[in-house]
Amino acid sequence: MKRISTFIMVLACTFASAQTIDDVLRYSTENLQGTARFQAMGGAFGALGGDLSALNINPAGSAVFSFSEIGFTLSNYHRNNDALYGNTISNTTSNSLDFNQAGGVFVFNSSTDSPWKKIALAFNYDLVQNYDNEFIARGNTPVGIDNYFLNFAQGEPLGPLRTQEGEFIEDAYLDIGASLGYSAQQAFLGFQAGIIEPVEDDDANTSYFSNAQYGNVNQRYLQNTSGYNSKFTFNFATQYEDNLYIGASLNFHNVLYDKVTYLDEDGYDIDSPIQFASFDNLLHTEGYGFSFSLGAIAKVNQAIRLGGSYQSPTWYTLTDDTSQRINSNLAVSDIDFINFGIVNLYDEYRIKTPGKYTGSLALVFGKEGLISLDYSYQDMSKAELRPTGDPNFASENDFIGSTLGAVNSFRLGGEYRIEQVSLRAGYRYEESPYANSDFVGDLNGFSAGIGYNFGASRLDLAYSRTEQDTNSYFFDGGIDSAALVNRRNTNIALGYTLKF
Repeated sequence: MKRISTFIMVLACTFASAQTIDDVLRYSTENLQGTARFQAMGGAFGALGGDLSALNINPAGSAVFSFSEIGFTLSNYHRNNDALYGNTISNTTSNSLDFNQAGGVFVFNSSTDSPWKKIALAFNYDLVQNYDNEFIARGNTPVGIDNYFLNFAQGEPLGPLRTQEGEFIEDAYLDIGASLGYSAQQAFLGFQAGIIEPVEDDDANTSYFSNAQYGNVNQRYLQNTSGYNSKFTFNFATQYEDNLYIGASLNFHNVLYDKVTYLDEDGYDIDSPIQFASFDNLLHTEGYGFSFSLGAIAKVNQAIRLGGSYQSPTWYTLTDDTSQRINSNLAVSDIDFINFGIVNLYDEYRIKTPGKYTGSLALVFGKEGLISLDYSYQDMSKAELRPTGDPNFASENDFIGSTLGAVNSFRLGGEYRIEQVSLRAGYRYEESPYANSDFVGDLNGFSAGIGYNFGASRLDLAYSRTEQDTNSYFFDGGIDSAALVNRRNTNIALGYTLKF
C-alpha cells in the first residue's frame, strides 16, 4: 500500500523552478558529428555544400548536389577524462557506438530555359550532442557535504523537517518539496540523515549546526551522463543561373538527458558523530525544440566560393524530474525509502538559445582538391530561460547575461584527390561560452580521413579529436565543490553514400 500511495504523490508533486545556466549551456552548445567526410574536414562546409551534414551549416548546400543521394554514418565515441580534485588526478574512459547521421537529397533539374537550374529537397538526421560521458573525482577537501545542507537549512523552521505521526518519510520528502520548495527539501534530507542538527529542539528553530567534525574529508564523486540531442532537418534549396545557390531548412530537435551523481564521504575526526555519508542525485530531462536556417552560396569564379548563413534561435520545451537518496551512520532507520523510485516532477519550462551567423570561404582547385574556412559568431549572453516573467528565471537570466559572452568559432578543412581516393584533414577552434574562460576553456580539435569513390557510391573513414578543460561543479548550489576535468573526445566514423 505504501508504494501505491507514494506513486500517486509523485504524480501530484511539482516544484518551484530549479533550472540554471547549466541547462542553458547544455542545449545551446552543439557538437555536431555529421558524415565521415564532414568530420574529417572539421565541419568546414559553409561555402561548399554537397554533403548531407553541410545542411546544418548552410542550407543552400543541398543545391550543390549534382545527383540524388542517400547516406548514413556510424561513429564510435571514446571519452578520456582526467579529473583534478584535492591534488589528486583520476582518469576515466568510456566508449559508445551509434548511428549518428542518416539522410538523403533528391535533385530535380530544370527541363526548360528558366534561370532556376534545379531544386533540391533533402532530409537529414544528425546527432547534435551525444551526452554519453563519465568521470570520477577523488580527493581530500576541507569542504564536506555538511556545508551543502547547512547552506539550505539556515532560516528554515525545524517543524516541517520532522515527520508527522503516521507519515511515511518518502511522503514527507515529496510534500515538503511541493509545498515549501527545494531549499526546505534539502534541509529535510540533511536533518533526517543526521548530518545537521537544530541549535534548539523547538519547531520554531531556524539555526543548525553540523554533526561532522573534521579538518579535511575524503570524497569520491562519480558523474555519469547519457542521452542525446538530435536534429531532424527538412531542407529546400535551388540554383539560380550558374553561380548562386539559395536554401532554407526547418529543424526539429529531440532531447533526452540523464545525469546521475554519486558522492561518498569519510575521513572525519575519530570523535566525530558522523563517520560516513553518501548523497546521490538523478536528473532526467525530456523535450523537443524547433529552429530554422537560411543561407546562400555564391561562385565568384571557378576557384572562389563564398557562403553566408543564419541559424535562428532554437526554442526548446523541456520537462525535468529528479530523485535523490542519502545515508550516514546517524540516519533514521527508514532513510532508504527515499530513493531513485521517489520522483519530483517540475513544471514544464522553455529555453531560447541564441541565433548564429556563419561566413564561409572556399578555394576549389578543379578536381584535384579544395580548402575551406568557416567563421561563426554566437552571443551566448542572449540565451534565456522562459517564461521570462518567472522571478526565478528573471534572476537566472540576469546571471546568464553577465556571465556568458560571445563565442567565435573557426573551422578549417581541406581535401586532396588522387583519382578515386580523397585525403582529408581539418581543424576546429571554439571559444569558451563564458566571459571568464576559467569556468570552461576553449575547445580545440583536429581531424583526418580518407574516402574512396566507387562511382555510384562512396565509402568514407574519419578520425577526429577534441580537447577542452571544464570546471565541473558537483551541485547546482549549496557549495562550490568542483573538479577540473580535461576532456579528450576521440571519434572514429565510417560513412557510406549511394548516388541514384
